[in-house]
Amino acid sequence: MFTLIQLPYESDALESVISAQTLSFHHGKHLQAYVDNLNKLLSGSEFEGLPLEDIVCKASAGPVFNNAGQILNHDMYFTQFQPTSEAVQAPTGVLAAQIDKQWGSLDAFKADFEAKGVGLFGSGWVWLSADKDGSLVITQEPGGSNPVVKGLKPLLTFDVWEHAYYLDYQNRRAAHLSALWQIIDWRIIASRYV
Repeated sequence: MFTLIQLPYESDALESVISAQTLSFHHGKHLQAYVDNLNKLLSGSEFEGLPLEDIVCKASAGPVFNNAGQILNHDMYFTQFQPTSEAVQAPTGVLAAQIDKQWGSLDAFKADFEAKGVGLFGSGWVWLSADKDGSLVITQEPGGSNPVVKGLKPLLTFDVWEHAYYLDYQNRRAAHLSALWQIIDWRIIASRYV
């Protein structure tokens, strides 16, 4: 049985980037629904007892895949944030060096990442992931997909489903994506890279 993750911050801690109201709906309603749906679907199935990543990789399509993928994605999404005053605003070490090597600067990477998020038609996710050699790649994943299905190691994600931003930003997806950098804690992203 999967359970709803506990947020590592208070519901109003991400204001003014993500409102408490958005967080309440996004985490408490949307993610809770995915958890409830997956638990119902897994009962007595071949996927019962498997970790989320394994379910996502083995299911590959349909309701089990969609709900498991959304839980995996949201768990990574919600745990990469910290209040602006506590978040480490830039990567360091090997991750910073790899970003500089591939994009030339953190600002160039952010611009590319945001453009991929804005350019994703419909609902889905934009991801920074690492391949087996440590090279970084930005992917656009539709629906509930995750880069693990491509053999990649997911590091950072922005949710571009409208429920992630519509209460706060209406149809201004680009503004939402740009604001998210204020609450990304690069220590967390770096810990996923190693």
